[in-house]
Amino acid sequence: MDQRYDAYCAADRYFYDVPRAVGPADDFSCSVPAGWSVAEWDGWRGLRPDGVVLPEQGWKIHVSTTMAEARRAVEVVARYCLRHRLAFKHLRGPSVLLVRNSKTAPREASGKLLTLYPTGTEQLEHALEHLSADLRGVRGPYVLSDLRYGDGPLYVRYGGFAVRWVERDGTPVPAIRRPDGVLVPDERAPGFHLPDWVELPACLEPSARARDADAPFPCTVERPLHFSNGGGVYLAARKRDGLEVVLKEARPHAGLDRDGTDAVTRLDREHRALTALAGVPGVPRVHDRFSVWEHHYLAMQRMPGSKLGPWLARHFPGTRADSTAAALTAYRDRALRILEQVERLLAEVHRRGLVFGDLHPPNVLVDEDDTVSLVDFELAFPIGEPVRPALGAPGFRAPPGRTGVEIDEHALATLKLWLFAPLAPLHELDPAVARDHAWRVTRRFALPDDYGAGVLRTLRRPTSPPAPTVFDRRDWRAAQDSTAAALLASATPHRADRLFPGDIEQFATGGATFAHGAAGVLHALLATGRDPRPEHERWLLDTARRTPPSRPGLHDGAHGIAYVLAELGHAQPALDLVEQHTPPAVTDHGLARGLSGVGVNLLHFGRTHHEDGLLDHAAALAERLADVLPTAAPPGGAARAGLAHGWSGPAMLFTRLHAHTGDRAWLDLAERALDRDLAECGTTPDGTIQVRDGTRTLPYLAVGSAGIALAITELASHRPDAAPVAQLPGLVRACRSAFTIQPGLGLGRAGLVLTLAAVRAVRPDLVDEDAIDTHLAELAWHAVPHGPGLAFPGAELRRLSMDLDTGAAGVLLALQAGLAHHPRLLPYPPAPTDLVAAAPLSPAHDRGR
Repeated sequence: MDQRYDAYCAADRYFYDVPRAVGPADDFSCSVPAGWSVAEWDGWRGLRPDGVVLPEQGWKIHVSTTMAEARRAVEVVARYCLRHRLAFKHLRGPSVLLVRNSKTAPREASGKLLTLYPTGTEQLEHALEHLSADLRGVRGPYVLSDLRYGDGPLYVRYGGFAVRWVERDGTPVPAIRRPDGVLVPDERAPGFHLPDWVELPACLEPSARARDADAPFPCTVERPLHFSNGGGVYLAARKRDGLEVVLKEARPHAGLDRDGTDAVTRLDREHRALTALAGVPGVPRVHDRFSVWEHHYLAMQRMPGSKLGPWLARHFPGTRADSTAAALTAYRDRALRILEQVERLLAEVHRRGLVFGDLHPPNVLVDEDDTVSLVDFELAFPIGEPVRPALGAPGFRAPPGRTGVEIDEHALATLKLWLFAPLAPLHELDPAVARDHAWRVTRRFALPDDYGAGVLRTLRRPTSPPAPTVFDRRDWRAAQDSTAAALLASATPHRADRLFPGDIEQFATGGATFAHGAAGVLHALLATGRDPRPEHERWLLDTARRTPPSRPGLHDGAHGIAYVLAELGHAQPALDLVEQHTPPAVTDHGLARGLSGVGVNLLHFGRTHHEDGLLDHAAALAERLADVLPTAAPPGGAARAGLAHGWSGPAMLFTRLHAHTGDRAWLDLAERALDRDLAECGTTPDGTIQVRDGTRTLPYLAVGSAGIALAITELASHRPDAAPVAQLPGLVRACRSAFTIQPGLGLGRAGLVLTLAAVRAVRPDLVDEDAIDTHLAELAWHAVPHGPGLAFPGAELRRLSMDLDTGAAGVLLALQAGLAHHPRLLPYPPAPTDLVAAAPLSPAHDRGR
């Protein structure tokens, strides 16, 4: 689970949205005198005195408080800042503060209620001295990225005041400027970091000495296992005897649940629960409970095995299109044995008088012999207490009205579905979906007749067969019309930040982008023969003018927006955007946000608008990529191979430059780039070629074998005997994956459909016609009735998405593929179709040959 999404679930029942204050009681706002400017964004309210010019960067002050003391702290700090004309910002209200300090919130933002922007050292020192006195006794979570001033609620860090970006490992991150003018990352990771050119002010030296004073620690930490805003979990060894332990850390006032309970209180609960369960096989023993400095720790027995999620990823046969009945039966029998053990363990927990309270896959460990353990008892409570856990995993947490052991029974029933269809968060988004899933898994895995009905009775859902959807009839036109209706009904043209609800990334990159914003949705409507509504077209055009994108990328910035503006007939605004971000200020090589995506778009614009200068820029970017390719980092770490972030994007640009120029050296470079992505692949037991990502493999478009297959398909049109083309059958077979967690384009089923459709157009021998229909029928796993039609969940499955990369717009394109292949369906400009006469190699291409 990506914990960033939790903060965007609180504002709306169906869509990801920014956390915001609700009503006057949920608002920290103060009276603002004349001569001050006020702005609001992403849960913050910023106040700046007119006429005061802030530096680009400098020492900033953060104020951290508990929920109970937050309102008074805002009043005290606002009064000081307004009197001394010191720019500051504060979270809008208690509900936003609770989300920012929750267990799943980013650790680097923990505790930050207010931020102050002194214009120099003198103003910094004055503010620290006076506010530390005014806020004496106020408590709050430690701001991990900062230096604490004294022992109060004030923290300081040197960082950026103005919003600037720089790339790190191909990802845009906040930046500050070195004295030589070069932008470098503004470090915000846990642990105070002082840039090497910045001198620590004298007023902070005592605080730095206090921070550096070592406190004795009874364990040697070997490696972290998990982090949350409430603290970490570590594998450690006890110093006095070398005993291996799992060490759980709890930070005071941090990691709050919905009731405001912090991590230390939950650690106390876990200690009591494990003590009560001492001697139960499959439950960890307690070894120590201690505190060091302000943090609390619980040392426990290390239980064998891995989490149930990775176990499922290794063994689940549903992802293979050619899974045999024997493979499905073998998995079913193993899964049922695991469930029997979980049920017995829960029964023993209940016999000891406790409710586990947090049963979900990460808290179930499975050893190599399938022996099961339960871990993480911080939500456990006595059966007789009238309480409900205020935390819980999406899909597994019990709905209102469940109490006592019913909470565990609900989670166990959900687990019984999850092991055969790991889509539990979707059940919370639309509880009716559980009925469809129960019937589907009972048939697919030949489960006992009463298996699904028994699960549904525990979940209190109807046990009768669900009504068929348009996907069951394989009427792709009806399914497409239904999806388009839900998509259009979700539009919010009155909002300035976004037009269509989508992934949380739209709040970082802007609501107009191609992957996650309005541009991609309008592209999908155009590509499927639907004219966008005039007010939606105006929204995109006005937004591009009012708040020009800060990033150049095809998926996350200016070039993707420009591509769609040109599709809509707004040629000049599109060209203006392209020229403003050419050459692009990025070094990433990928298609989504890097040089190859910009290059593909420049080539498209240069050809369609007869702009030779843009063609030259496209070639120049390709030359830059050619220079980097020989020194590209070897495979390792998180998977990147594929269309969005891998070298398949540059390969596509190289191939298209060959189609434009006739220069065969571009094809040589395309082969080399594809070899680089193929080096990240492995052959699975079912004979498919997929991208390796730790213990799992990925077949998808953005990251995975589908994206590589698309790039090879373009290469094969010009050089059918190229070595990478021989890998195409195995890559295409991977696109027949029977089960996917997500329905979307980048990392889900829709992208597999588009890949199969594109390959079918040039290599029909590799694509079984029934494969596309099967994929489209299986979209029924994710279809959710919404408004006038059917919608689809985005990343994490917790909210619906309408965007191109994760949501309904991508599904709309996939459904069009079931009707007829169209080159505009793919998530980038179409390839050149004419091949000019062969041209001599350029000097750059001859380099090193």
